[in-house]
Amino acid sequence: MSIISLDKECGCFKRSDFENNQSFASKDDALIEAQKMVKHMNEKFCGKHAFTLSENGDNFNITLGQPAPSGGCCGGGHCS
Repeated sequence: MSIISLDKECGCFKRSDFENNQSFASKDDALIEAQKMVKHMNEKFCGKHAFTLSENGDNFNITLGQPAPSGGCCGGGHCS
């Protein structure tokens, strides 16, 4: 059995149809679903966070982090 878990649930995740700690009989099925989740969350959620996928044995972890600054801004707050 393989599990997909998210380290922190942001507001967008809580409002979505996704579930944390999903179990799958097949590791391949879990990987496919985890990749689909990360792609959707990075493309469709608000953009305040970036989501990355990592593998831990038969399980997959999705980590919530800060997105990379865009537009040449360093993120120091002085560009706006």
